[in-house]
Amino acid sequence: MPRLQDSPPEAEFRARLRAWLQDNTTGITPNDTDSLKDWQRRLYEAGWLGLTWPAEYGGQGLGFREQAIFNEEAARAKIPPTVNNIGLMIAGPALIAVGSDEHKRRYLKPILTAEEIWCQGFSEPNAGSDLAALQTRAVDDGDHYVVTGQKIWTSNSLIADYVWLLVRTDPDAPRHKGITALIVDMHSPGVTVKPLRQITGEAEFGEIFFDEVRVPKRNRVGAENDGWLVGMKTFTRERANISVSLSVRLQQQFDRLLDSVRSSDVPLDAEQARQVAGAYVDSQCLNLTCERLADRLFGFESSVVKVAWAEMNQRLQRIGLSTLGPDGGLLPQGSFDGAASTSAAGWQAGEPFERSWQFGYLRSRGNTIEGGTSEILRTVIAERVLGLPRK
Repeated sequence: MPRLQDSPPEAEFRARLRAWLQDNTTGITPNDTDSLKDWQRRLYEAGWLGLTWPAEYGGQGLGFREQAIFNEEAARAKIPPTVNNIGLMIAGPALIAVGSDEHKRRYLKPILTAEEIWCQGFSEPNAGSDLAALQTRAVDDGDHYVVTGQKIWTSNSLIADYVWLLVRTDPDAPRHKGITALIVDMHSPGVTVKPLRQITGEAEFGEIFFDEVRVPKRNRVGAENDGWLVGMKTFTRERANISVSLSVRLQQQFDRLLDSVRSSDVPLDAEQARQVAGAYVDSQCLNLTCERLADRLFGFESSVVKVAWAEMNQRLQRIGLSTLGPDGGLLPQGSFDGAASTSAAGWQAGEPFERSWQFGYLRSRGNTIEGGTSEILRTVIAERVLGLPRK
């Protein structure tokens, strides 16, 4: 059920979307890149992606309310994620905000159609939460920059075609100056990507090495040495879009939690029942907060949503794991390489490990780190949203 009353056009939009999802969500392989590319392309061709993006660059030119309806119906239909999430949630919105017309014409539509997959190269081994400490260098060489350095914890880097990259172009400038934003072709000579294995067994992240990679200056976004401002605009869009999108996943996880509770042979005790009720309130509050802040999510208020989502999802995964009782700590042989599991550990026989509560619990450990740590974001909220003084 919609949380806000739909206008007649919104009700018609919802009905069309619901009918389309009902007829088009079968035959998708969640862990197959080609299958997920095809799924995203079908979403785009049917008019369900880029809802708020400008129509002249391939978007639908609609408002946030249509996006909210899509999120609600996507959760209801339990649709798989799009493969180009970094492009859709970070690079694309950032290009719309700060990119040139040439960049928008060149890159936005292929992001929507999944023809070109993107990743984001911000974090470095010694510059995670402290982005101003980044050291990847870009040296001026006529019509090109020559890039040397390393990025780490880069989602989608193993399948990406382009990276949204921050580099240091003036090493003598103050820390927040001398940084420039570039679009870099991941297939360029000198780019090497290595997988990073996580606690879940996945290699969702990678580390990227740049060895004198030549990047045309036409791929610069914004002015030279203006990358800090570009980066901050990227961060607000990252936190807003990731949180709004993953609020859909949170609702899906809560629905799965209800299924687990109903199918469990072990009844909930009073404390577990209270936690399940709290998880429902959490998921509804997050969705309502996203709608209430719709016109401000691309500001510092996005940090509020990101902190809330990360900690809500961690609580929900703990609750889901607890419903398995003593079996919650069991992992079947082969679970980390995607082998089929058994029902003994609390999930359906043959169900992929990545759909288990064990996997969700392990993966959620990163929620309060990725996209800005909760500690850093609480400081942003205190200073930039609440106006509290620095210590």
